[in-house]
Amino acid sequence: MNIEKIIYIIISTLLVAIFIFFTFVFSPKQLETETNTRSSTIYFVDHISSAHQKVIDLFNQKYKGSIKVETINLSFNKFSTNERKELLARYLRSRNNRIDIISIDQIWVPRFAKWAVPLQTLLDSSEIRNITSNAISTCFFYDTLVAVPLYIDIAVMLYREDLLNKLANHTKFVEKLNGSVTWEDFINFYKSNKDYKNPFFTFQADDYEGLICFFVELLANQEISLVDKSGKVIINSPEAKIALELLVDLVHKYKISPYDVTYLKENESFRYFIQNNGLFLRTWSSMLDDEVEGLSENLREKLKVVPTPHFKNGKITGIYGGWNLMISRFSEKLPEVVKFTKFLMGAESQKIMFEEGGFLPTNKAVYEDTAYLNKHQSLKFFRELFKTGVHRPFIQGYTNVSDIISYYVNLAIKGEITVDKALQEAEQKIKDNAILVK
Repeated sequence: MNIEKIIYIIISTLLVAIFIFFTFVFSPKQLETETNTRSSTIYFVDHISSAHQKVIDLFNQKYKGSIKVETINLSFNKFSTNERKELLARYLRSRNNRIDIISIDQIWVPRFAKWAVPLQTLLDSSEIRNITSNAISTCFFYDTLVAVPLYIDIAVMLYREDLLNKLANHTKFVEKLNGSVTWEDFINFYKSNKDYKNPFFTFQADDYEGLICFFVELLANQEISLVDKSGKVIINSPEAKIALELLVDLVHKYKISPYDVTYLKENESFRYFIQNNGLFLRTWSSMLDDEVEGLSENLREKLKVVPTPHFKNGKITGIYGGWNLMISRFSEKLPEVVKFTKFLMGAESQKIMFEEGGFLPTNKAVYEDTAYLNKHQSLKFFRELFKTGVHRPFIQGYTNVSDIISYYVNLAIKGEITVDKALQEAEQKIKDNAILVK
């Protein structure tokens, strides 16, 4: 057995141990024996924001005495997306029935489908039809519905209005921003305001899934996918080179972005943006109203949301994200878990998630509620932005492909290898079905 496999086994064992530790220690309340009560307790794993908790409290109140939801909080502040993926996968492989329902990144559906309960016969057809098309399309494995969306995300760019207003030619530039500025105009605007000393553009360039989202979006700008029609991954292409060269040049050639971005994920990038008075930030729609450290109400009012930039003569695109609900096939409380799942899918819960946490609804009824949209104008903006949305490719083996590409793209942005070398190495590793130990 080679050293990489040994390390992989050791790390995997540690991840399972950590997950079990969080399951039994850091759940908001200790796991209870249910022999002395008629109430059935179900366990839900997710990043538990205040919005999540408010919905869960409503459910617990509604079904008091019959069903109780306990949470296992895999907070984004403690676990990266990749770490959550490995924790959940390793735990489910153990076939443990303690966890009933989990929240997964929509792109993990093919990987996690084997541990999921098929849902077509458990949900009314009207409930399925009421899910927005951009979200329900992420929930199938082949023709089987194995998940339902909790919320949808789409990439956006934030900027500090108060800081931008101090720069030359900002008025005309804001007009371009509102319609999705080209990367060429974005770079030229920076060149005309080089006296700006704080971080101009902050993005997530650490070696993880968030970097892949940016990379895939840049490919989509050029109207090309990461995979061809046969499902083959195409990474060493002219379009991929253009995309990666831009990411590298933002840091090294134009110095629009600080080198620090190569170590930043979602939450770290937002904190960095706040602490250093950054001007532009690439992020997710849900991040603006999430519990970001240092994001005061005063600062929140200064932030404006616009589409992400695109290449000149290219297509305006925004990469989709979002989290789906999946019921574990090892759960022994299926009726109760289905009831909780339907509650989360309902318009009332979806509105609370949006109002309290900025999580974009996937229930069509919310977008069809004219009075609600008039009260929450940002939903109109996102409804239009959805028209530019593109998904990452839903292919088996995606998570390993993503791990390989993010590793080499990150090395290129750091300046440790060339763009050509990064794409060649990634292509070869994918062909070899290599497994990277991170």
